[in-house]
Amino acid sequence: MNIVCIGAHPDDPEFYAGASLTLWAAQGHNVLSVSLTDGRIGHHAAPPDLLAPRRAEEVCEAARRGGYGSRILGFHDGELEPTLDARKRLVRVIREARADIVLGHRSVDYHPDHRYAGLLLQDAAFMVTVPHFCPETPALRRNPVFLNMMDRFTRPAPVRADLAVDVDAAMDRKWALLDAMESQFYEWLPWLDGRLDAVPSASDPQGRLAFLKEYYSPWLSWVAERHREALRHWYGARGDSVEFAEVFEVSEYGRQPDEAELRALCPVS
Repeated sequence: MNIVCIGAHPDDPEFYAGASLTLWAAQGHNVLSVSLTDGRIGHHAAPPDLLAPRRAEEVCEAARRGGYGSRILGFHDGELEPTLDARKRLVRVIREARADIVLGHRSVDYHPDHRYAGLLLQDAAFMVTVPHFCPETPALRRNPVFLNMMDRFTRPAPVRADLAVDVDAAMDRKWALLDAMESQFYEWLPWLDGRLDAVPSASDPQGRLAFLKEYYSPWLSWVAERHREALRHWYGARGDSVEFAEVFEVSEYGRQPDEAELRALCPVS
């Protein structure tokens, strides 16, 4: 299969779907992580013109660790809008990848870039099949399955776990992806939460990794607790013991798979 994960920033695919991406890649599928923006303002101290190339290096390293490809479209961080130009660029990316599955944000989120990335995904979902839209890139003859990535927002509705993935066996790989993005997970995000002083120094990589797990495990394990019923549906009694999960909601705008197809797409049986 060809799987494309669209994030607003160079770390969103990895945080919200990274374990599933590595599982699909390990199975031999073609996986591409795409960031719409360059991430240039995601830091409290680093100048934007220096941060953008640093984040590009980080996301490339994460992709290397995960065994998949990566791409940054380069819209300015904090300035993403659902424009015609952005829609066309996203449509071309999905077509060029010959995508079978496209993952992305919902349009319900705290960050405007995430919201507009979600809108762009909705706008692209049908247009990827329209031959006279971006005719220079051949249209897809079969619409991909579009899946919204997990989040914690509840209004107007919480994310629906149409596909629940047990990622316990892949968490070491997911931690490795996040660990590669030092500017975010050891600097910017701890600074936002007032915990920068608690981050071990770069000379203590094991201490930093332990901090990463302690810091983000509550959020990521909450997903499994919140969607325990869906995990039971997908895995039976085993669903009761899943600690970490990634869940996805089928978008109404792409192909509508039945449960048999969803189970075939799922990276963990």
